[in-house]
Amino acid sequence: MNFQTPLAFRPLFMERVWGGDRLAKMSGKGAPTGAPIGESWELVDREDEQSVVARGPHAGVTLHELWTKFRTEVFGTDVPDSPRFPLLAKILDAQDTLSVQVHPPAHMAAELRGEPKTEMWYLLDATKDAALYAGFRRGTTRADFERALADGHAADLLHRVPVRAGDAMFIPSGRCHAIGAGCLIVEIQQNSDTTYRVFDWNRTGLDGKPRALHIAESLASIDFADHEPALAQPSGETIVSCPLFQVARWPLSAPRTDTGDDGVIFTMLSGGVECAGENFLPGEFFLLPAAARDRTLTPTEPDTSLLRTTIPRR
Repeated sequence: MNFQTPLAFRPLFMERVWGGDRLAKMSGKGAPTGAPIGESWELVDREDEQSVVARGPHAGVTLHELWTKFRTEVFGTDVPDSPRFPLLAKILDAQDTLSVQVHPPAHMAAELRGEPKTEMWYLLDATKDAALYAGFRRGTTRADFERALADGHAADLLHRVPVRAGDAMFIPSGRCHAIGAGCLIVEIQQNSDTTYRVFDWNRTGLDGKPRALHIAESLASIDFADHEPALAQPSGETIVSCPLFQVARWPLSAPRTDTGDDGVIFTMLSGGVECAGENFLPGEFFLLPAAARDRTLTPTEPDTSLLRTTIPRR
């Protein structure tokens, strides 16, 4: 196959008890109306959920096929030798606050029969009083948290961070966290779907019943020394850099050429972009293959910006 054009994938929409309607209102996204859509999975390669190229010469090809059959052409050299594409990219619309949760760290995941997950959040939008919850208030101990869980006041010990559009937060495995109501977020994460809920604000799920909690697994996974972490502090254009992914923000006021020779995931934040004859609008994701020769991104609207996500070389 000849991979010279950007690859855009069909989103997979997920109903969530805390979801809203902003994904349905997003231009070109195509989310269903009348349902609480909490997540749009934009790039995913899992046994039960799979991204498929939406248009162009490679329409119908899955992300898994690209990863297993055309890895060098699409993703470049020295990428992880994993059986599946190692990242998962989403948009989350939190109309209500998500459960307080944690993802197991790598050294504990197998024992807990889960998968580790490190992630980062970038705020596409946030209402006036929106906040994230990450780590604990200073001085909180495991014993304090266990007592608060028993009393139904666990959230009182979480570190609350007010946020606005353009902020970002890094969430390593083991960090207790929750996304507050009013946040519209791009999430770049390790390819994992393991989440342990430790507290769910005493509410019921879509079926009217309390959602399952995973108290023992959560307590085994949580880093109780994680006190009052700060929002991500960019270094130049780079927002987050870790062994699993690197995410940068590119403002575009003029054409810019991606000079890398690996596959790159771009997320449109604002404005519009043309690349190799394809046009993209806010909320859209596209994968620029490693083999593509035309790697110039041209803004088609004022105030254009996008996220650039790459997988660090081995």
